[in-house]
Amino acid sequence: MGAISENIRSKLEAAFQPSRLVVEDDSDRHSGHSGAREGGESHFNVTIEAAAFAGAAKVARQRMVYHALAEELAGPVHALSVKASAPGEA
Repeated sequence: MGAISENIRSKLEAAFQPSRLVVEDDSDRHSGHSGAREGGESHFNVTIEAAAFAGAAKVARQRMVYHALAEELAGPVHALSVKASAPGEA
């Protein structure tokens, strides 16, 4: 796992104390596309489950994650896919 992946993981753990967190570097699939960088760590998929998302709409949950990762999204991360849920949701 690279430095950007670790930063994403650390920031999401600190912000949400998730019961489940998967950070996947998906950059290989985007090689040659806009925003792709040599060495990867430009496109990510995040699956996160945390009590902080209970009662929040899907868009609100995504905004919460984007807010926590604002620095990465302003710089090295070109694309971020987010699947956010509260514990007990299917």
